[in-house]
Amino acid sequence: MSQQYALQEAKGDAVCFVPGSPLFSVLMEPASFCYPRLTFLRSPYGQFGASAGSSQDLAPWPQRLVPQRWSRPVDESPPAAMSRNGYFFEESGYLKCDTDDAKEEGAGEELFDGVNSTIVSGDSIRFFVNVNLEGTPSATAESEGAGCVLLHTSRKYLKLKNFEEEVRAQRDLDGFLARASIILDETATSLDDVLREMLKHFAEDPENMEPSCNFEKIMNTLFTDSGTPREGNVHLLSDTIQGVTATVTGVQYQQSWLCIICTIKSLQRRHVCISRLERPQNWGENSCEVRFVILVLAPPKMKSTKTATEVGRTFATMFSDITFRQKLLETKTEEEFKEALVHQRHLLTVANQRPSGKSDGHKSHGNKPLKLHDFLNIGKGISDDIARRFPVYALDFTDGIIGNNKAIGKYITTMIFLYFACLLPSIAFGSLNDENTRGAIDVRKTIFGQCIGGLLYALFSGQPLVVLLTTAPLALYINVIRGICDDYNLDFSAFYAWIGLWNSFFLVIYSLFNFSLLMKLFKRSTEEIIALFISITFVLDAIKGIIKVFKKYYHHGHTGDSYSGKTRADAIPGLGINTTFLMNSSVSENQTCPHDGHYGRETAVLSLMLMLGTLWLGHTLYQFKKSPYLHARVREILSDCALPISVLTFSVVGSYIFKEIEMSKFNYNASDSLFVLAPVQSLSIGSVMSAMGLGFLLSMLFFIEQNIVASLTNAPENRLVKGTAYHWDLLLVALINTGLSVFGLPWIHAAFPHSPMHVRALAYVEERVESGHIYETIVSVKETRLTSLMANFLVGLSLLLLPFPLQWIPKPVLFGLFLYIALTSIDGNQLFERVALLLKEQTAYPPTHYIRRVPQRKIHYFTGLQVLQLLILCGFGMSPLPYMKMIFPLIMIGMIPIRYNLLPRIIEAKYLDAMDAEY
Repeated sequence: MSQQYALQEAKGDAVCFVPGSPLFSVLMEPASFCYPRLTFLRSPYGQFGASAGSSQDLAPWPQRLVPQRWSRPVDESPPAAMSRNGYFFEESGYLKCDTDDAKEEGAGEELFDGVNSTIVSGDSIRFFVNVNLEGTPSATAESEGAGCVLLHTSRKYLKLKNFEEEVRAQRDLDGFLARASIILDETATSLDDVLREMLKHFAEDPENMEPSCNFEKIMNTLFTDSGTPREGNVHLLSDTIQGVTATVTGVQYQQSWLCIICTIKSLQRRHVCISRLERPQNWGENSCEVRFVILVLAPPKMKSTKTATEVGRTFATMFSDITFRQKLLETKTEEEFKEALVHQRHLLTVANQRPSGKSDGHKSHGNKPLKLHDFLNIGKGISDDIARRFPVYALDFTDGIIGNNKAIGKYITTMIFLYFACLLPSIAFGSLNDENTRGAIDVRKTIFGQCIGGLLYALFSGQPLVVLLTTAPLALYINVIRGICDDYNLDFSAFYAWIGLWNSFFLVIYSLFNFSLLMKLFKRSTEEIIALFISITFVLDAIKGIIKVFKKYYHHGHTGDSYSGKTRADAIPGLGINTTFLMNSSVSENQTCPHDGHYGRETAVLSLMLMLGTLWLGHTLYQFKKSPYLHARVREILSDCALPISVLTFSVVGSYIFKEIEMSKFNYNASDSLFVLAPVQSLSIGSVMSAMGLGFLLSMLFFIEQNIVASLTNAPENRLVKGTAYHWDLLLVALINTGLSVFGLPWIHAAFPHSPMHVRALAYVEERVESGHIYETIVSVKETRLTSLMANFLVGLSLLLLPFPLQWIPKPVLFGLFLYIALTSIDGNQLFERVALLLKEQTAYPPTHYIRRVPQRKIHYFTGLQVLQLLILCGFGMSPLPYMKMIFPLIMIGMIPIRYNLLPRIIEAKYLDAMDAEY
């Protein structure tokens, strides 16, 4: 039964047009709609519409209907009827837009585009009730429960698509223009009829044929009542994108266009149809003047940049411009419509263009071009670093200890982690240096040098989160130096000291002349190549170590007596293990085995199990924080202490549980003094000059490693706030290594991945979800000196634990430590992630910035070129020729002209900058 009421001048925000039995409710701004309607504020059966500024109770219902002022004759009919049963338009996705349509003048039909609404909740549950005006209030109240359902509405903002950076924006439009599905001047009035006409247009178009698709089923899928019981037949759109602008009074919606998106399993490809209506249609709340409908259909298994939401975001960005919509209203043919789309794409591309240098946001040195004056201003970088860091020096000791945000528990777990992360590599590389130098640099000296250098750096450095260690490249250098001394009959201690002194001299020059500014030339891709090279060296060290064990204990078991007569030291120098162990252990296990049986194979197998077990337990505990087990704080503690737990566990397994199987252990010589000055005066002038050349090459390694590790530590995603000190830290490293060189202690510099792992251990991390992919982001980091100070102090105290219990740590456990460090260091390495893309299907690609901005083929080209550079670097750095290893720092520097001069000839510069950017 249709009822009419007398019309009079009145003001109101929530209005209801009553054409017949169902009650239809829409939100409107006063006087912005030009047809006779009635204001509806509140009913005793539930609130149907929100009123922006009117909440008082009126006369008893239905007398609570107050007329809205109008501007057309009373007998003129409205422009459109609502869909069946009526519906509220509930968006499940909003497109954030800054266009204020209500302020535009002279825009024809667009005049009524902007409407204010106070519905701004994120998640809500609403009740929808169909009310019959013929029934009495009591009868309606009794039957209300039968038709009541619950509807969950989820809203989120989508970013406007960047047509200059996001490559899919261009390709989405190109794909649409190639198979354009455009309907001009559609005469249908209801939303259902408009959508049926659009689907019918799909079905009749030979270029958009979908043989296995049921368009009637698609029609049902577009609405919420698909698959619901009969009594819950609330007819609402399921998934839409609409332009909004935040205002003081609420949210202002762009009412003249509507983007409807839907995922259909039976589709084979994506489809887009745009329908321009002949007259503006009133389709409910926030859709009162619709002139354009964009329908986007896509299959579910699509790449993250090709989903229905992403395609809808492309067209929604274009339609968010009121000037563009006005141009579309003026077009007469489909060709003119397409030309308007192409022109709008051009405008959006030009508007979003910006200098490519801004994309290199992960550098902390700034983006100004380098000039000669920057390097001639002697000492300016050091003074700036001190001025930047000295005011917060005291806070490095008090943050997390004093005040509200205490982090003592995190400091303790980080200190334990860092202690083992410094001690165990010192033991491993000390053992390697002991073998290479025949005892000149042993485990005791390595631990002592680590303690002294680490304490000095933790006290006086500008970035105390950086961890200093002796590393695998330094062990390679020391091995080469020993070979040179043997070849030319030079005193190793003196030659080693001169190389270290020349290295420190060049580092001082680099710091005084601000050479660290050159590191801005190292793009993110170059840094990740070097970082992955370091990770590979850890893996190769572990593999070479376990191969030695198998050669000694497993394969040589076939040689019988010929092998048992040899000393163990011939196979692995400096081990000093009982040479009768192989035969005794083998015969005790099986008295019937022949004399040339598999002697010592149990040692080799146990070594492999200890190495892999250390890796497995460490990585499992490291990832344990992502599991649902135990309390969150317990998971975090286990994750932070993954390294010490795994090392201690398998040290007990190897040295106590299987104590009858003897394992290889490092040498310990208690007679050597730690403070012996090198006889630097014993070398000739020619030897000193040759040491200068080696010292220069070594300084290049120090310069690159120190600055790259510091850059990775200070990366913007780590959210450090106290500033950087590249020049001062380089000078401090030079001074520390001067003392280490003179006393014959191993050199140290910034270590990867220990420094980023130190930052990670002190960070507060959140998990976030984007397009179904879970990723972690750092919220804040406790920047302190205490963890590094205490860890290195404990490393020094560990000298009291020599030879036991530290010798109870088997070498295979240290090999497992190397694998653990390598595996955890690739976490977040984009080069490794892009290599992994080659093994994934496109639907599993994460929605990263480079996936959005760079064509897939260009990504794979760039990855292949990076892998080629990595192989060249590995070829020099791991060459069996000793002197080839000395020049691999020059190969690192050679990557700069490759990145700036060669790669842009293969891949466009804008794509290179996008892949080098952090966001």
